[in-house]
Amino acid sequence: MVNSINKGEKLIVAGLTGGIATGKSTVSRVFQRAGGVVIDADIIARQVVSPGSPAYREIVNYFGEHILDENGGIDRETLGNIIFNDAAEKERLNRMVHPHVIDRAGVQVKRAGREKPDAVIILDVPLLLESRMDEGLAEIIVVYTPEDIQLKRLIARDKLTSTQALSRIRSQMPIEQKKKLGTIVIDNSGSLEDTEKQAVTVYHRLEERAVISS
Repeated sequence: MVNSINKGEKLIVAGLTGGIATGKSTVSRVFQRAGGVVIDADIIARQVVSPGSPAYREIVNYFGEHILDENGGIDRETLGNIIFNDAAEKERLNRMVHPHVIDRAGVQVKRAGREKPDAVIILDVPLLLESRMDEGLAEIIVVYTPEDIQLKRLIARDKLTSTQALSRIRSQMPIEQKKKLGTIVIDNSGSLEDTEKQAVTVYHRLEERAVISS
């Protein structure tokens, strides 16, 4: 991804990913507080499916108007209940949304690089590896926690049944596989303090590389 949007520029762009309820958002906030430029793919994904957008029209035409909320926007819970239980439908939705997310993320990366050449840019993308947005990144940071802890946290956080939570976890690439594909792993199976310390250490390492390359 970065090769296509960042050709010829010296920027440190790292990908941040994990699994649902592994603590990726916690690490993302640490990076942001430390001074990193965080580009959140979830926020972009909401923007590119806003009413009237090309992706919105494509989604509604395919899935039907029953996925809309009372204001005409896409109801994420309703749509989520469809795709979490059907891999083919999830893949179809991703093909509708991901190209728009990649384009907009690329624009934001270039803008950040112009404004601050020595910035540490973090692409916060839940499906970084699944969507192949990891190409050309300086590092792939995976926030990890074992599936049993992931399951307990998701049930507590979203008030789901064990079956519902497990279906959401299993709809993603297994966290053990992501761990193997990451170049940096932040283990969030312990205390919040320990996780934050790991994140700060990782950020400082990226910051040093950004200064050298600028």
